[in-house]
This record gives sequence, structure tokens and C-alpha cells, in this order.
Amino acid sequence: MFRSCQKVVEWMDGYDHPWGIAGGWAIDLFVGNETRDHSDIEIAILREDQQRMKHGLNGWSFQKVVKGELVDWESEPLELPIHELHGFHGKSGERLEVLLNEVQEDRWVFRRNPTITFPSSTLFLTSEEGIPFLHPAVVLLYKAKIAREKDHADFQAMKNLLSVKDRQWLCHALETHVPGHAWISQLRGVVV
Repeated sequence: MFRSCQKVVEWMDGYDHPWGIAGGWAIDLFVGNETRDHSDIEIAILREDQQRMKHGLNGWSFQKVVKGELVDWESEPLELPIHELHGFHGKSGERLEVLLNEVQEDRWVFRRNPTITFPSSTLFLTSEEGIPFLHPAVVLLYKAKIAREKDHADFQAMKNLLSVKDRQWLCHALETHVPGHAWISQLRGVVV
């Protein structure tokens, strides 16, 4: 189980800075099993560690997403609005998406609305298999804006597993970011 995630752990071996599997795989790592099929795999890192990540992944080339287009990333520091990289391994052809995350002092800052923050000390969790992953409440916040069927499935898999504190945080963040979102009433209605 989680073979794709284990492979990423192997790729990231030697990278000793905060990172974690993101997206739907992060939900599955928290749940403890694969709840659905995944078409790709992505990781989250801190923006300040972008150069360390690039130099730590030998044999990989990277492109940055600029206005929806993939553009080669040389070595220039990437600033907002650029937040997404696509890695390609020259020999194996394997691919990896990298999402840059903002942190100020001890807080993760939501790039879409900087009034929404989260403690950076718990931004990344670790699965029972030892795989780091992005906190599921943060993952769901990213998924909420333009929620697709798979995002709704991820929310349904997670909503009853979130702690009261994380559920309250996500509810407030959704009220701020996407007022009236359907997940808000579901989070309020979850029985503990």
C-alpha cells in the first residue's frame, strides 16, 4: 500500500527540510488506506527551501507554472504568484508536482488569502508508514475553491476524522475563503 508515496520518500532521501505528500494522497495517508485512484502525486515544501529541494533531487529537471504555462526553471528564486513546479526525472521519466508554501515566523500562510494561517509546527504530519504528508485540513482548504468530484470524495473521507480543533479551523477558513461553501454546514453538523 502507498507504493507511489514510498517512491517519493526514496526520491526525497537526504532532503532534511520540511515537506510532505499533498493532495488526495495526503488524505489517504491520514485515513490509513487508499480511498480512491490517483492520477498524479504532488508534494508540498516551504518556499524558502525551493533551492535546497532542487539541488537535492539529482537527475531531475524542473519547470515552473507561469500563467498556466510550463516554463523551464533555471535557478532564479521563485516568488508569488509562482507556486507550482513540475519535476521530470531524466532517466526514469517519472514526474512529480511540487507546491511551494508560504511560512512567516511560526505560521503557514494561505497564499490565496493571507489572513488565513495555520501553525507551521503541525503543517506536516507523518503516517504510520513513516511518510510525511501535508495536514489534511490544509489540503481540504486548497481543494474547496473549485471542488471536483474527487475533492468532495476526499472531504467525505476526512470530515469525521478531523479533530474538533481542526474541524473548527477548517470551518472558519472556509467561511473566510469561500463563504457559503457546502462543506461548512457539513462540518458544523459532524457529530463527535
